[in-house]
Amino acid sequence: MTNPTATVFESLVRSRHAVRQFLPQALSEAELQAVLQDAQQAPSNCNTQPWQVHIVSGAARDALAAALTSAVEQGAFAPDFFFDQSAFEGALAQRCRDSGKAHYELLQIGREDAQARNAEGMRNFSFFGAPHVALLFMPAVGDSVRVAGDLGMYGQTFLLSLAAHGLAGIPQTSVSMFAPTIRRALGIGDQYKLLFAISFGHADPDATVNRLKVGRADLSESVVMHG
Repeated sequence: MTNPTATVFESLVRSRHAVRQFLPQALSEAELQAVLQDAQQAPSNCNTQPWQVHIVSGAARDALAAALTSAVEQGAFAPDFFFDQSAFEGALAQRCRDSGKAHYELLQIGREDAQARNAEGMRNFSFFGAPHVALLFMPAVGDSVRVAGDLGMYGQTFLLSLAAHGLAGIPQTSVSMFAPTIRRALGIGDQYKLLFAISFGHADPDATVNRLKVGRADLSESVVMHG
């Protein structure tokens, strides 16, 4: 017998995807609180719940987008956690290349069109037009790997809750590359480190970029069965 809950979850988790163009319509307070209450149920090591989440909307969101754009133009690149995308090798590198290629081909932006590619990349820092952005901060504990894992589980729960409520989001590493700029703009202390952001709201149903659906590797590439 088919489990109806499993069927709903399967549909939800397989339909969720990153959205790169949003409508300006803000979430209602009830919608926002529902998503946050869902995300708060995420598991964490010893129930520490280490996430510190800052939701930025309205005029504060616009000011943060302006500050980030300025930081990018000035080259004020300063992530809290080192990240080198070029260090990916093998299948990881290929998946990254394939994703980028599919993105730009969908938008009909050629490899030689540096201006258009740069403009598309800069949309990260205005949150793809989303009316809200969640900034996921964490305390630095030890090598931070365990705490970062907890934030990853929070982020996935947040994203699935958005999808369950008919909303959309996109996790963004790029925004976290300018952590000091964000801390200054929001008055956040240095004891909290920025892992990533999630821009969210209502997906623009007419945006070409939102038709992009990247695939997933076959289980045989990532799962090893024992016994």
